[in-house]
Amino acid sequence: MTKPDLDGAYALETPEDSLKLYSDWAETYDDSFAAASGYQLPEAVAEAFARADGKGPVLDVGAGTGLVGVALNALGVAPIDGTDISSAVLAEAAMKDCYENLFEGDLTGILDVEDGTYQGVVSAGTFTHGHVGPEAFDELLRVSAPGALFALTINAEHFEARGFATKFDALSNQVQGLFLHETIIYDGTRDDGHAEDKAVIAVFKKA
Repeated sequence: MTKPDLDGAYALETPEDSLKLYSDWAETYDDSFAAASGYQLPEAVAEAFARADGKGPVLDVGAGTGLVGVALNALGVAPIDGTDISSAVLAEAAMKDCYENLFEGDLTGILDVEDGTYQGVVSAGTFTHGHVGPEAFDELLRVSAPGALFALTINAEHFEARGFATKFDALSNQVQGLFLHETIIYDGTRDDGHAEDKAVIAVFKKA
């Protein structure tokens, strides 16, 4: 059985694995992981989106327990919808009262969303070890409107190894103003081998 912790999350290989782990982790995620490890990607993504003058309606992809929604809400960004493969984590997100709508969705498939619905798409911690690969960008572009702003984190270790750099090259006629910058995932309080883990924040617009 995959343990509900960071190493367990990095070991995920299938959507079914993700569903099981995050269902088990949902109630304790905010305290046992986010707060305990100084997880700061949600705030970093929200700030990148707001700094680039992002507007709603926004889709929070892999919304989890709603940490990105909370950060966006604090910056005055609204309305926000959230999607995740796990209904258990969405139940936690709903209690934070910062989402207009929350719905289950598998990013390796098709979302139950009409073309061109969103003016913004954000995500923290979804594009990483064993979670969702760059092929999901096609679906996110489908549900976003022309000119929609994206702010997505991608685990830096896998940015090239798992094909994210290649995918951005392939999407060069569909995205514009691509800006990539690295950030530290945690605030330095972790005392294990992940303390220096980094993510790439990709900010761009749909052409």
